[in-house]
Amino acid sequence: MGGFVIEIEDLNFSYDGRENIFKDLNFVLKKGERVGLTGPNGSGKTTLFYLIMGLLKPNSGTIKIFGKNRYREEDFREVRRRIGLLFQDSDDQLFCPTVEEDIAFGPLNLGKSSYEVEQIVQQICNVLDLTHLRQKVTYRLSGGEKRLVALATVLAMEPECLLLDEPTSGLDPNVRDKFINYLQKTADTYILISHDMELLKDLTDRVYILLEGKMQEVDPQRPPEMP
Repeated sequence: MGGFVIEIEDLNFSYDGRENIFKDLNFVLKKGERVGLTGPNGSGKTTLFYLIMGLLKPNSGTIKIFGKNRYREEDFREVRRRIGLLFQDSDDQLFCPTVEEDIAFGPLNLGKSSYEVEQIVQQICNVLDLTHLRQKVTYRLSGGEKRLVALATVLAMEPECLLLDEPTSGLDPNVRDKFINYLQKTADTYILISHDMELLKDLTDRVYILLEGKMQEVDPQRPPEMP
């Protein structure tokens, strides 16, 4: 294991002054760890990802990422280059006319040369078996194809850590297998949100449940009942 990627201490968060979603929440992710996160709908799983990425701001507590406390928008710009967030809805991630352009968008904005971008796009399309879709219009893809392309746009940024929000939800078996194969063979450090305990058992080192504002480690062999 390497150093700390994410360190969250005494995190509190609520929307518009309502009851806290998080109540002094603590969590640590180290380099090389694969962590599963489950919990009932509305428990704050996606919200936690948004706080880690600086898309929401906590009421109180500390978010330390790659060894630095993150408070302001400028603090999170580095985080968004180094951590890849896969949104639950693929349409939130895809906005270019074609698959190829969507995958190339991130590396181009990082200042990569045209040659480097082409190499990245080709490599990722090979890994995820997307070569036949490179010239396809994105909005005409199936839901499963969009999911894979969304993952490809994240991987194109060469992140050190992945935040995966229900990545296999609604996928047909073939696309699901491609997704799982990538995670098993290639991904190093990630947090995976899912209600599928079998999936979490296969793809993560440990699993937490988010419940009543707290995170508690659980045994995926004996999953807790959801309220």
